Amino acid sequence: MPDLADLFPGFASHWIDTSAGKIFARAGGAGPPLLLLHGYAQTNVMWHAVAPALSQHFSLVIADLPGYGWSAVPRAAADHAPYDKRSMAKAMVEVMEQLGFARFRLAGHDRGGRVAYRLALDHPGRLEKLATLDIVPTHAMWHGIDARLAFRIWHWTFLALPAPFPEDMIGRDPVAYWNAKTAPGTKAKSLDCFDPRALAHYRAFFLDPGRIHATCEDYRAGRTTDLAHDDASRAAGQKIACPLLALWGASGIPSEAEADPLATWHEWATDVRGFAIDCGHYLPEENPAATGKALLDFFRG
Repeated sequence: MPDLADLFPGFASHWIDTSAGKIFARAGGAGPPLLLLHGYAQTNVMWHAVAPALSQHFSLVIADLPGYGWSAVPRAAADHAPYDKRSMAKAMVEVMEQLGFARFRLAGHDRGGRVAYRLALDHPGRLEKLATLDIVPTHAMWHGIDARLAFRIWHWTFLALPAPFPEDMIGRDPVAYWNAKTAPGTKAKSLDCFDPRALAHYRAFFLDPGRIHATCEDYRAGRTTDLAHDDASRAAGQKIACPLLALWGASGIPSEAEADPLATWHEWATDVRGFAIDCGHYLPEENPAATGKALLDFFRG
């Protein structure tokens, strides 16, 4: 990748060996540990606008998911591992252990939110608190898809198609695809909310064909393995035990998917609170002040 701006001055950089390959993470701040996970098609950089406030109260670990950003691009298995959320969650537990944190708080946006709630279900003793940003569970999304939602999340079905069709289509002009996919998800339907330095990070990683393939494997896992894991958790009556904060954009995806996103989360967790933020899908960049305050109020409370 080309030289890119450091949006986390004073933070350390780590490449940590895990079961899903080397994971890149930024670490900084002081206080109890808080892991932040990004979504598609972004990187750890998406947290740059809220990190300064959070780092005053927490030891932040801001990781790139497998295949994203600066993390390794492991070969996918037939079941799309390690891009399924169970494998990614296991890798994040390993990252935190190697940094000295057995228990921690966790916030995840988009795909990172799916890793986050799977981690809460699979490793219930690890989390103090959990926050999800602009998602409802994968089970609710795939089983509740209708004409309106299918139009909004068209990339779910497109990226889950067998290789190499999505990869080939995106690879013809990755930046144009990234722009066209991302802008409609914002409240303003433009890229104006994104720091140009952050956009340079996102576009640089997305120019790598191997990472385009990895992100497609993420969605293939979502359609198959992740959905099967959610179905099994649902059938077993498994619930998230730690306190859960669900945040979503007033113009975000859960607002399209569910009449009441909080009611859906009550089906998956025992201690739930949440509300909408005035923005689209990209809460930490569209409305960092409100998002940062909500996270601080929850994680410090």
